[in-house]
Amino acid sequence: MKLDILAFGAHPDDVELGCAGTILKEISLGKKVGIVDLTRGELGTRGSVAIRDQEANAAAKILGVVARENLEMRDGFFVNDEKHQLEIIKMIRKYQPEIVLCNAIDDRHIDHGKGSKLVSNACFLSGLMKIETELDGEQQKAWRPKIVYHYIQWKNIEPDFVVDITGFTDKKIEAILAYSSQFYDPNSKEAESPITSKNFLESLNYRSRDLGRLSGVEHAEGFTVERYVAVNSLSDLK
Repeated sequence: MKLDILAFGAHPDDVELGCAGTILKEISLGKKVGIVDLTRGELGTRGSVAIRDQEANAAAKILGVVARENLEMRDGFFVNDEKHQLEIIKMIRKYQPEIVLCNAIDDRHIDHGKGSKLVSNACFLSGLMKIETELDGEQQKAWRPKIVYHYIQWKNIEPDFVVDITGFTDKKIEAILAYSSQFYDPNSKEAESPITSKNFLESLNYRSRDLGRLSGVEHAEGFTVERYVAVNSLSDLK
């Protein structure tokens, strides 16, 4: 199955928090989008692996992605080495995306920065013909995405560009709240963490509004790039 966009996240819910609005918009425009989670989030303060699996599946249905996979890397302990790069390469070659979205280049959680670099490196290596991979008994062909974009997470990284997600924020929040074990719940008896606060939940709205304010729209999501993005003409810029 060839996809237009493949979004990677170190943990289930990373993609929803960082770029769900963009994914919803692209799907509405007819694009095929998939998600690959690197870990099952087993070190999360709240919930369990089984619960996170159920929540990830529910969020995928809300978003309308055509595929979601989990590579079951070790939460907190995966590294950017050949073994892990090859697992990512297999996914890139399987889905042959034009665009890859992945974690923030630097963030509070160490897995986010690690996941960002791991996926970025694998996107380059995936285009090298002499790196051989096999999936389901078949040799894979080399494939390199045209571009890699990094979404923004906990830290307020200055974006290189923003996507207007006006009209998609309610659905984005719905997808995020599919992870009911992870976020604000005044009735929960589990331990608190930075993302379980009411403030964090509210920040999802005011961040998109602030990025929208700065770019002249109602709501926006920000991304950083590894290389310059070319446009056909100045009229492409709004």
